[in-house]
Amino acid sequence: MRIIKRGHACLEVIEDGRTLIIDPGDHTEPLDPVDLVGVVITHEHADHWDPEHLTSLRRRFPEAPILGPVGVLEAAEDFEIVPVHAGETHTVGPFELQFFGGNHAVIHESIPVVDNVGVFVNGKLYYPGDSFVGPDSSVEVLATPAGAPWLKIGEVMDFVIEVAPKRTFATHVMTLSEAGLELSNVRIRGAVEHVGGEHILAEPGTVIDV
Repeated sequence: MRIIKRGHACLEVIEDGRTLIIDPGDHTEPLDPVDLVGVVITHEHADHWDPEHLTSLRRRFPEAPILGPVGVLEAAEDFEIVPVHAGETHTVGPFELQFFGGNHAVIHESIPVVDNVGVFVNGKLYYPGDSFVGPDSSVEVLATPAGAPWLKIGEVMDFVIEVAPKRTFATHVMTLSEAGLELSNVRIRGAVEHVGGEHILAEPGTVIDV
């Protein structure tokens, strides 16, 4: 399985020549996948999906389902969304998708908590969306949120230590300056090395083979 980091919180995952896109949001560059079989949207916020990306992907791959929690169905009402819930497993093409969590991390008590699901792809790659809920089994690669209004770096480090993946890389990074991203990478590296893993410095276009 091949993972390609895209802009901000977007991932492109390839297995047997077929592609899954996760969270194509408004900070993500134009996407040009080959043989798209599905799109996963972890939650409704615009940095994780936008109409332009979905319209482009649907135009080219009309049979590829778009999966997301109930909040995404309401926010993206112009698109046909397959509802998913924590605890469910769905299969699209060569991808087995297990969903975890259910809620976005709290930003502030004045801001409503929206639906959010973490997704575990083929029992190898885990991406929590905007939350610190991990899967219930071992993780080879953890796509680790690094910068957002809902997190602080100590929580990120605790999450990495709890999940104890073999490898990490930083995602959800557009809110960080160059110096901030460097600091986040240092702290994530320290946490994953504490549990015997390795941190990968990943920029848009970086390829990780699993």
